Amino acid sequence: MDFAPSDEERAIRDTAREFINREIMPLEPEVLRRERAHLPGLEPGQLRELQLRARKFGFWGLDTPDEYGGMGLPAVTQSMVWTEVGRTFVPFRFGGEADNILFHANEEQKREYLLPTIEGERRSCFAITEPGAGSDAANIRLTARRDGDDWVLDGEKTFITGGNEADFAIVIAVTDRDRDVRRGGSTAFLVDRDMGWRSEFIQTMGEGGPAALVFEDVRVPARNVLGEVGQGFALAMQWIGKGRYVIPSHALGIAERALAMAIDHANTRHTFGRPIGDNQAIAWMLADSETELEAARWLVLRAAWTVDAGLDPRHASSMAKLYGAGMVNRVVDRVMQIHGGMGYTRELPIERWYRQARLLRIFEGTDEMQRLIISRDLLRGYTKLGGHLA
Repeated sequence: MDFAPSDEERAIRDTAREFINREIMPLEPEVLRRERAHLPGLEPGQLRELQLRARKFGFWGLDTPDEYGGMGLPAVTQSMVWTEVGRTFVPFRFGGEADNILFHANEEQKREYLLPTIEGERRSCFAITEPGAGSDAANIRLTARRDGDDWVLDGEKTFITGGNEADFAIVIAVTDRDRDVRRGGSTAFLVDRDMGWRSEFIQTMGEGGPAALVFEDVRVPARNVLGEVGQGFALAMQWIGKGRYVIPSHALGIAERALAMAIDHANTRHTFGRPIGDNQAIAWMLADSETELEAARWLVLRAAWTVDAGLDPRHASSMAKLYGAGMVNRVVDRVMQIHGGMGYTRELPIERWYRQARLLRIFEGTDEMQRLIISRDLLRGYTKLGGHLA
């Protein structure tokens, strides 16, 4: 059993790390300054510029198949790259990506939506969550009724990431009230903003914010159905499933960077004539953080490995999401404690990570939903104790 990354994985990871260190991390002081002034961390167009710079580095479309100009990286390699991205708090992501379910589009839809999204010419958002349907996604109420050659959408979505900036949304709507949403009663639609929906900014404790999307008699042509009528919930679960190893991959990077700051501070900050790291209380916080970080790392990599192995990744991904999100919250909390009052200020990124990490336990599947999935799999015999070694 070899736990070492392959030469190719190591080379890709190291190149990603070099890009982040050289091009992204130098922007951190300015990002903090802008956010303290209640401005977006990056200026308009700056993310696009950075993504094009990364493209010259060879990083474009981590998950996008090579036939669409992407890298088509295996899940394990993607996880390692996302960990590198997580090491900086600059709101950066590599370009060349599109929602994974957009690849279910027909040829006309690919030309109109998929390809321009990959190239960064269009921006999408995924809309399933509603005021009364968060963890219980099957409780969605936004409806789409057939009217001649069109569908008419009515209802509201909420907490939609990217909804303020998107020019089209992938909307999951109820299309058959007599059927279970999970079993043929819902459909996915590609809905341009200029078809009539509007977004409303939602202020949160983090930087930036999601959106509420309001649909009032929004008319959508039948050609804008994504996939098949009745396939909406299945596509939604496929979209959500990917985040359950990507999110904790990002959390690993946050925890690594924060813990490195704590180690440095523990070695250089002196009280009562000695480094604070000599105090058992501090030393044990570092030890616990490192142990939890490594445990999370292997849960995340195993989840990604199940994807690459063609196995059902849901159980492993739920464990990775649950533990990884909790781990980064505990690590950042300890790092703030080690830094004392300075850790609580906006001069350092620790309080920013504190707010950012808290979201990871909620979106794309709360802790409670992950526990439900894990326990259900065990109680119903869907998985064996011991995982793939059982």
